[in-house]
Amino acid sequence: MNNPLFLEKAYINGKFVEKNKMFEVVNPATLKVLGSVPDLGVADCQKAIEAAHTAWHGWQETPVGKRCQLVRRLFELINQHAADLAEIMTKECGKPYTESLVEVEYANSFMEWFAEEGKRMYGETIPALKSGTRLATIKQGVGVVAAITPWNFPLAMITRKVAPALVAGCTVVLKPASQTPFSAIALAKLSAEAGIPKGVFNVVTSKDSQGIGKELATNPAIRKISFTGSTSVGSTLMAQAAGTIKRVSMELGGNAPFIVFDDADIDKAVQGAVAGKFRNAGQTCVAVNRFYVQEPVYDRFAEKLSEAVKKLNVGDGMRKDVQVGPLINSAGLKKVEEHVADARQRGANIRMGGERLDGLFFQPTVLTDVPHDALIASEETFGPICALFRFRTEEEAIDLANDTPFGLAAYFYSNDIFRCQRVAEKIESGMVGINTGMVSNASAPFGGVKQSGIGREGSSYGLEEYLEVKYLCYGE
Repeated sequence: MNNPLFLEKAYINGKFVEKNKMFEVVNPATLKVLGSVPDLGVADCQKAIEAAHTAWHGWQETPVGKRCQLVRRLFELINQHAADLAEIMTKECGKPYTESLVEVEYANSFMEWFAEEGKRMYGETIPALKSGTRLATIKQGVGVVAAITPWNFPLAMITRKVAPALVAGCTVVLKPASQTPFSAIALAKLSAEAGIPKGVFNVVTSKDSQGIGKELATNPAIRKISFTGSTSVGSTLMAQAAGTIKRVSMELGGNAPFIVFDDADIDKAVQGAVAGKFRNAGQTCVAVNRFYVQEPVYDRFAEKLSEAVKKLNVGDGMRKDVQVGPLINSAGLKKVEEHVADARQRGANIRMGGERLDGLFFQPTVLTDVPHDALIASEETFGPICALFRFRTEEEAIDLANDTPFGLAAYFYSNDIFRCQRVAEKIESGMVGINTGMVSNASAPFGGVKQSGIGREGSSYGLEEYLEVKYLCYGE
């Protein structure tokens, strides 16, 4: 690929690392090899951890203004190379190029936000209860941070962790998904150009996710682990991290409901549904998985949604007219097929789509009259499928929305302000979109409840995840 940020290397202690053992990365749209990166092992990961630990003391002592200035410089470089980053992203994960450009902007919003917010890591003075003492608190970075990121947002899921860690005075060892390592390496190249010192940011590429993950979770030099991915893997990492009492942040699986009440603006609901469902071909942790539509407006919503879905073009994300790209791999495609077949077998109707296309593509699909015992009602599909369920009352809709072990994002449409407040309070979810299908924002806390995770990313809450509060007691 003729791209100045495309490197087939890892990045440890300020150096780009090569190795004889490599693994290939495939473009899911073309099924052709995009390139290869080093298949690093546990010993290499240990070197990265050691480098990060060595760099930590100097980085922590670097004035916060300087740390924020360097992160700001990285923000500027990302802006300058937005097109290069978007091209890499589209070719390694398949999302349309226009979506990739939006992700670059979104990813970079965390760099900008935390470059400013890092200057406000305030401590406090505490009134003493007796004479002769003075009490205060300060905030300091937790130490070396391990970040493990997924393939579906190969840049934004990194910056959402790395930006607050760096301004807090932490150093980072990053393990990107093996399907999408090139965005991470591109960011490493820009971090070096920005002047971030060696060892402060390291990228370990590997196919050995279990081995590297265990090392990051159990190595005593790592003080915190931040993971975005499946609930099952998150649970394993939490158990492993418990041995050294690490701080953890977990952004895990979702099963987002999308409720359309009979007083909703149907056209706006359809617009929000398309935005919330088909971004990255439905392969996002906050993608709508279950559409609950109230009886009086069910048929109208289904018709309008089908009309909108019919207009979506499927294909290689580098084509300008494409809105829906491929599934990431054959396993993802198989799950989508299984969910559609199961719903049909249980009585659901295919209103639109429903067929596999050549390669890893699947038609944008609308299923109507889906029964509540279908697999798609309880499992995250991670594909371009709209499953429409019926409901009668507000109480029923809330019960259905909450009938899941997950609670990451939820969405609903209503023009009744009292209902909006009432339903938002009752839905068991870390984030609620009210009359919108998009909730992500660098200045807002991103995270879930129940089995969807622990902790928050973005906002001032996201910065606190990387800070320890130290209490100072002065005696006279």
